[in-house]
Amino acid sequence: MRQQTWQSDLFRFAALTWSVPVSQGYGRRLRFLVWDNSNGKLIGLIALGDPVFNLSARDRLVGWTAQERMQRLVNVMDAYVLGAVPPYNRVLGGKLVASLVRTVDVRLAFQAQYGVAKGIISGQTKRADLLLVTTSSALGRSSLYNRLRLDGTLIFEPIGYTQGWGHFHLPEDLFADLRALLKRSGHKYANGNRFGDGPNWKLRTAREALKRLGMSPGLLRHGISREVFACRFADNAGEVLRGERKRPIFRTLKTADEMARLARDRWVIPRAGRDPSYRGWDRSNLVDLFFGVSVPTAQGRPCLAAQRG
Repeated sequence: MRQQTWQSDLFRFAALTWSVPVSQGYGRRLRFLVWDNSNGKLIGLIALGDPVFNLSARDRLVGWTAQERMQRLVNVMDAYVLGAVPPYNRVLGGKLVASLVRTVDVRLAFQAQYGVAKGIISGQTKRADLLLVTTSSALGRSSLYNRLRLDGTLIFEPIGYTQGWGHFHLPEDLFADLRALLKRSGHKYANGNRFGDGPNWKLRTAREALKRLGMSPGLLRHGISREVFACRFADNAGEVLRGERKRPIFRTLKTADEMARLARDRWVIPRAGRDPSYRGWDRSNLVDLFFGVSVPTAQGRPCLAAQRG
């Protein structure tokens, strides 16, 4: 399931089917391609990256102090790409892909790459276990992650909403102008986002440039809240993140194969029986999809691109 080097181009190409821009991620990153072993086709994508430092919904859930967060945020990742590609998105393949986040395979991949690492910002060597993964909807409330439960285990739980701040409403050419303004004064943000700078670089850059123009940073508040979800890997994730326990308990984690079978039987097969429109998908539809043209299905209805949330 985990992405190999030769598959990087495929990951980037498949991400073009998303209906919202896909981030490249920041800091630590793990990317996965999810395959259908029955036919060798790509089902979907998973990408985990460093979480933002301040996320009120997550911090309320954990209940940690600022100092505890600084020490143990290394055990948290954010799913910044998560979903299915056509035609699997039509048969609830997104739920299958989201379910695969909470698996032994993902935990071991994290352990192999980041189990022992030196923090870029703190300079300290830390031992990390993947205890919590957050993600958010593209816009508003999510139908993909809500009620995502298999074999009695809640995979992603809703924990709140973002406050509607961001930069996605800034056109790229406008952001380039704001960055050029900072570059003329030698500001460090103009040099681009480097490993260790954190995932809020673009927001900080725009805010600083607006200040220098005498404009309100409040322009970065677009007012569109995104629903935030949390996936707990350890049964006692909160206690470990708060420092109340040292050893995480992973009793309820399943392998990717086990989780995929459960998700296939729970969502994919029943939806495929009720809605055969996925059969109308053809690889030639990709060009239309990339250019925003409605793609006809077997029943003549238009199809939209796969999307996060």
